Amino acid sequence: MQVGALKLKLQLACGDSFALGPGKADLLDAIARDGSISAAGRALGMSYRRAWLLVDEMNRCFAMPLVETLRGGGRERGARLTAAGTAMLADYRELEAVTATVADHPAYRRLAAALRDVPLDPG
Repeated sequence: MQVGALKLKLQLACGDSFALGPGKADLLDAIARDGSISAAGRALGMSYRRAWLLVDEMNRCFAMPLVETLRGGGRERGARLTAAGTAMLADYRELEAVTATVADHPAYRRLAAALRDVPLDPG
């Protein structure tokens, strides 16, 4: 990591859970792209169970479900983002872009300038 590198992680809390964060946003992107929870999980290196649990948590945290599963055969099976899911993902990505501009703020530059290259050895 470079000296003074700013690392921000935007997470939306829902009780003791996180309704949406970087990993869940990536999962939503993958579901939209791949059309299934299992394919999205594989693309992100996670098990179907882990991906399903994250989807379930998101759906329980938002007023409207973000992902819907499609039952049946043929082309109409799998999963897709709901209209609410598409909107929440777009809003999250917009907030990520705004958050990234914090690194241009003078207060951040002052903090970064005051940082050491590495921490001092303890005691």
